[in-house]
Amino acid sequence: MNKNLLIFIVEDNKLYHKLVVEFLQRQGMKRVKSFYNAEDCLAAVNKGERPDIVIEDYHLNDTTGIAVLQAVKKVSERTEFIFLTSHEDMEVAVNSIKYGAYDYIIKDNDIALKKVYNKIGKISKIIELEKRNRFVQNAMAVSLAILVAIVVLVVLREIFNVF
Repeated sequence: MNKNLLIFIVEDNKLYHKLVVEFLQRQGMKRVKSFYNAEDCLAAVNKGERPDIVIEDYHLNDTTGIAVLQAVKKVSERTEFIFLTSHEDMEVAVNSIKYGAYDYIIKDNDIALKKVYNKIGKISKIIELEKRNRFVQNAMAVSLAILVAIVVLVVLREIFNVF
């Protein structure tokens, strides 16, 4: 797992906020940035920060997690979202996934943070595979351009007896 992913935590409950941040730091995550409200999170994104993952509560004092997801996805569509919430509503969970959340985890049990960490691992693998895919696509594009140039040179040589 890539321990250098930039992870934003958006949690307005101070106790749970601290619990999540400390848990991720104990797991070796090196770039955890936390916010007590959506406004501060969005301000960081508007200043150019692009988190790999946002872990957020659904109900925030000033808005909902879906509103944060939509705002961040407008400028950083590759950012993945994990809802970590006490809001046990199947419709909200389904809507969160429809809007682009990677997962919706209820924080009412002892294994919720372990589930979050496992999801981070899966997202980390996806991010790595996407990077490799982009690299391969770029390499293929360069190879194709070189091949086309060689074909053009061969054709020019045959037609004009050049080279």
